[in-house]
Amino acid sequence: MMQPDSLRYVHCLKVLKQSPLFGGLEDIVLRDMLRIFHYETYIKGETAISPEQASDSLYIIISGRAKVSVYNPDSGREHILFLLGPGDGFDLISLLDGDWHDAVATALDDMEILSTTVQKAREWLNQHPDFNRAFLPYLGRQMHGLANQVADLSLYDTEARLARLILRHLVPDKLPQAVSLINDLSQETIASMIGSVRVVVTRHLSKWKQKKVISSRHGHWTLLDLQALLEKAEQ
Repeated sequence: MMQPDSLRYVHCLKVLKQSPLFGGLEDIVLRDMLRIFHYETYIKGETAISPEQASDSLYIIISGRAKVSVYNPDSGREHILFLLGPGDGFDLISLLDGDWHDAVATALDDMEILSTTVQKAREWLNQHPDFNRAFLPYLGRQMHGLANQVADLSLYDTEARLARLILRHLVPDKLPQAVSLINDLSQETIASMIGSVRVVVTRHLSKWKQKKVISSRHGHWTLLDLQALLEKAEQ
């Protein structure tokens, strides 16, 4: 357990206050929550959370990003279901059903994580039912994201799926529009998010750069022509 007067504790509390999942809770409630969590770190590329761990524990990201993926062991292919960042929780559905889920969380950056057992998390939820006001909409947004993926894979070609992925990660009210969360990811990772392969993603991105739809500098993307990308998203 972290000491309340430590810099690490203060840092974690600040991240939780800025999180869409926990930001609406009073300070005293967040401090009570931190009491049951433990601090962990993972290095980039490491499997942070396996299906076995997720069925027994609840995880909250403090810094860094993780990809949540499912794998086909026969083909070795991966499909990325979610990208998670600071303030996000992993496999929160386990709080509701307690089932084993096949998804694996892998660190895309060096990460800081808070963890606690599902049992302790449920006890905390029973003591603080106000958390449900943020918890249920948060789960709803994740389910909506999965529904969008299914629709994209069923209804759109690869170029349109790539365009729709970028549009979902634009930074609001910032022109030229920067792209958040998926910045500096490998093109292989991007391909795994849209059900494609790296060479196809590379071809589309190169074409868009030539047509000045997007620009890229040191792995960070900027959208230059919103209307053009919107049109590609509906092809």
